[in-house]
Amino acid sequence: MALTLALGLWGIRRQNSMWGDEAVTYELAQRSLADIWRTALHIDLVHALYYSLMHGLFALFGDGLLTLRLPSVPAMALAAAGVAVLGLRLAGPRAGLLAGLVFALIPQVQLYEQEGRSYAMVCALATWSTVLLLAAVSRRTRRWWWAGYGVVMLTACLLHEFAVLVLPAHGVTLILSGVERRVIRRWAGAAGCVVAGTLPLVVLSACQSGQVAWIGFPDPTQLLGLAAMALVGVWCARHLVRGGRGPVPLPALALPILLLPGLLLLLFSPVKPLFVDRYVLYSTIGFALLLGAGLARARTLPSPTWPAWLALTAVLAALVPVSIHLRTPESRRDDVIAIGRAVREAAEPGDGLLYVPERRRVWTQTRPQDTRNLTDLALAQDPVSADNLAGTELPTRDIPDRIRSFRRIIVVHEARASHWT
Repeated sequence: MALTLALGLWGIRRQNSMWGDEAVTYELAQRSLADIWRTALHIDLVHALYYSLMHGLFALFGDGLLTLRLPSVPAMALAAAGVAVLGLRLAGPRAGLLAGLVFALIPQVQLYEQEGRSYAMVCALATWSTVLLLAAVSRRTRRWWWAGYGVVMLTACLLHEFAVLVLPAHGVTLILSGVERRVIRRWAGAAGCVVAGTLPLVVLSACQSGQVAWIGFPDPTQLLGLAAMALVGVWCARHLVRGGRGPVPLPALALPILLLPGLLLLLFSPVKPLFVDRYVLYSTIGFALLLGAGLARARTLPSPTWPAWLALTAVLAALVPVSIHLRTPESRRDDVIAIGRAVREAAEPGDGLLYVPERRRVWTQTRPQDTRNLTDLALAQDPVSADNLAGTELPTRDIPDRIRSFRRIIVVHEARASHWT
């Protein structure tokens, strides 16, 4: 936990930069709760609970950049603690310690530990739901363990509905472990309650599928990262992890969490591409458990040869520049604060302002002072009144007349829209 907290706090401001998704959190969380939920009925319902939580934190601690990101730091630290508990329960103290350390050092974990989004919280809840699953399996007569499992799992799903993919992973774990049918029935009852509680969110958010229209076929880089973790995890499970000391074998718990959620999203991609690595960030739980237990096991084997030590040193050395890069503005796709600053520096009071496309209006909403002296040429209704992120624009036929009435116009557009200058 200490290492995860330290890595989370290190460079958390990222040189005062903020990327697009964080800008959405920042803008929505400043609205009233009523406005948040009215907006969520139009767009982004899947994150409505998270925005409401951040609204409360903004009210208590102010709407600064640190308030936006700090909740993810203790959340990921709790996830690291949960991974260590799982390793302790299933493979012993050394395996638990190493699994927690591995988890803290994973680049994906470091990336989303400094994000003003829900993924760190979902990862923490998925981890502790797994801890509660083990407790429920080993204490079969105490039904409140299953109730706690269901509540934690449901909370994760309400923060982000793709957390529901943890459930099939847990089901496979119980089947592979050969637990009693009574245990499986109780798990099925708890899982059924979670699905029932999540179903309204799934149905309503399915009507907002335009929110994920940007997702294409899985990015090769993400696929390579997922495949690398899968290969390392499977190799550790086959060659290093032996036996177990908990209610289920460690590989039976870790492999389904590592492999199944991402695989299910990939299999669905030909129908509707939905795979994004952060949606299944909790898969890192399985990877950390397998590698941590594998390292603990390797320590008991005959002294490793110098190539093994060299490989380990190379991996740790490679993490240093990656960790440094993650704390720079360049580590994210866009920096909305830099965009707003560029608009302010390029504009003169009274200039016109045009967004292409209109959804990019959110880029400059984090710092209204950057565009305060400009006239938004296409805007008919502001985003808060319109219960969305981009506002309502004038009919297309009316915009050219407004354009012609301005001597200078600042155009905010996506980089690939190179025909706009």
